[in-house]
Amino acid sequence: MPSVQLIDIAHARSGDKGSHANIGLIAKQPEYYELLKREVTAERVADHFGELCEGEVSRYELPNLNSFNFLLREALDGGGTVTLRIDAQGKTYSAALLRMTIEVTDQELALIAG
Repeated sequence: MPSVQLIDIAHARSGDKGSHANIGLIAKQPEYYELLKREVTAERVADHFGELCEGEVSRYELPNLNSFNFLLREALDGGGTVTLRIDAQGKTYSAALLRMTIEVTDQELALIAG
């Protein structure tokens, strides 16, 4: 089955909420929303970040904005004022998520390729 990186079909932005990382994932085109909904689950995001995220990952759907919000609990080792991590505010988490690869059908690949 073909695959694409999220950067090909989505934008993202991230930041911190104390010790938690917050990532917004936005479909580049409205027709990509259902694909993202199917493939980018909380479980897959948790697996993608592995040991960086010590807590639960929650996904919140925003269909009217063709986007999602992911909350990665305990992903910043205490947060900006206490962590020893290089990215204390989780600003690079969006770029890391966009590197995730998802499987697509041949029809979806043709839609993405335009």
